[in-house]
Amino acid sequence: MTTRRLFLCASIPTLLSVPALAGSDSFQAFLAELRAEARRSGIRPATFDRAFAGVAPNQKVLDRDRHQPEFTMTWARYRTLLITDKRINEGRDAIGRNRALLGQVEARFAVNPGVVSGIWGLESSFGQQTGDFRVVEALATLAWEGRRASFFRGELMAALKILESGDVAPTAMTGSYAGAMGQPQFMPSSYLRYAVDFEGHGRRDIWTSKPDVLGSIANYLSRSGWRANEAWGQQVILPPGFDANEIGRDNRRPLHEWAARNIRPLDGRWVMPASTPAAVVAPDGAGGDAFITFGNFSAIRRYNPSDFYALAVGLLGDRVLA
Repeated sequence: MTTRRLFLCASIPTLLSVPALAGSDSFQAFLAELRAEARRSGIRPATFDRAFAGVAPNQKVLDRDRHQPEFTMTWARYRTLLITDKRINEGRDAIGRNRALLGQVEARFAVNPGVVSGIWGLESSFGQQTGDFRVVEALATLAWEGRRASFFRGELMAALKILESGDVAPTAMTGSYAGAMGQPQFMPSSYLRYAVDFEGHGRRDIWTSKPDVLGSIANYLSRSGWRANEAWGQQVILPPGFDANEIGRDNRRPLHEWAARNIRPLDGRWVMPASTPAAVVAPDGAGGDAFITFGNFSAIRRYNPSDFYALAVGLLGDRVLA
């Protein structure tokens, strides 16, 4: 976190309106310094004032940041919690309502509807759960008093650039306690890089515009190396005594080599040609679920660098398309 031996700039009336909470003098000083940095970065004072109107340290944000549960979850438990019949049925309904749109997104970005829907489903339950924290307030709180001040300060500056562009109003810029925004749960820096105006209405709206939401997810994957007409992976059965040292997403071999070691697809057929580079991923070890993964698995992991997450996205996407 940044050191806050700062001096309050009393000439900034907007900051003086911040409620007098515990530590508010320090917070106002932080905002005074931030205001100067924002102005140097091309953020107009009027934009800054609108962004921080009524903003104060948010104790709920700090509580969640400081008291994140520390436990080890198995893949089996993670899969059970996230890939539920309810979520699958909601995903099928969402795809049914947006089939034409998903086809347009696929035509533009060459990313299939399954993986786009898998991310949409995991991130916000297909737009139903997007978070109700004010993003500027949440990021300002974490940049001032959180565990990773430098990271959140950078994201806060990115959020101000979004507001400066006019894509969204400060009150409509909502998300998680950590600043992940809208239906795709983009951090502000990701929004600046990957959000698109797929609807063509002159702004990038990942909160309420389904074309922009789905187009932005697909653009993220496309620019992360997604390959058209390639699967992310598939579930397999490992032979008895399979060498656990062979497991790992970085141990890539042609698919036919894995098949020669008596690895078999769970549904009886391989989804990619025998020459396709592939790796074995078994998140709970050789005795649990096992998967052959292809290059697009890595593209999903660039959205969230977790094997659990990437597997869940792939499986959910496959199930909602089935």
